[in-house]
Amino acid sequence: MRDDFVFVDELASGMRWDAKYATWDNFTGKPVDGYLANRVVGTVALCAGLERAREKAESLGFGLLLWDGYRPQRAVDCFLRWSKQPEDGRTKSRHYPNIDRAEMFEKGYVAARSGHSRGSTVDLTLFDLATGELAPMGGDHDLMDSISHHGAQGITQLEARNRQHLRSIMEACGFTAYDCEWWHYTLKDEPYPDTCFDFPIT
Repeated sequence: MRDDFVFVDELASGMRWDAKYATWDNFTGKPVDGYLANRVVGTVALCAGLERAREKAESLGFGLLLWDGYRPQRAVDCFLRWSKQPEDGRTKSRHYPNIDRAEMFEKGYVAARSGHSRGSTVDLTLFDLATGELAPMGGDHDLMDSISHHGAQGITQLEARNRQHLRSIMEACGFTAYDCEWWHYTLKDEPYPDTCFDFPIT
């Protein structure tokens, strides 16, 4: 790794993580190129922001669970290839029930040049510190559908409140939200705003 990229759990304490793209539990249905270890990587600046967010979340009774941070460019290229393959239906109902694979890029759920590859973007959710259960959010990670948008109709008051908790925590700690995905946040003052990296996570 570059000198200023680290495993997030080594710098930002008390985080849970489930690096979805290193597992079979993601929209491609198998581990993704460049994810060779179930760890979340990011810049030192990202970790500092997440440490602030963890402290703020704890004051509300929540912890943070991370799904993704730094994403190698080779993983993004893997997504592009996958989007052009024939539909097999294995992950469609869970991850993109109302669109075709190719539309993921058109509708902004996946980008050919991802902010994740710059090292200071994170996908995350909240969990209840008392029970360890994930907070209800009205849809899981990488549900590529309008229900995942901020301000979406059709979710419960509790789910909307939990999304707002996450957003207020992250924005107070120097992150910006992404309209289409309630779980996706980017550090405002990211150290590499114009650079996509491609080293693997090992």
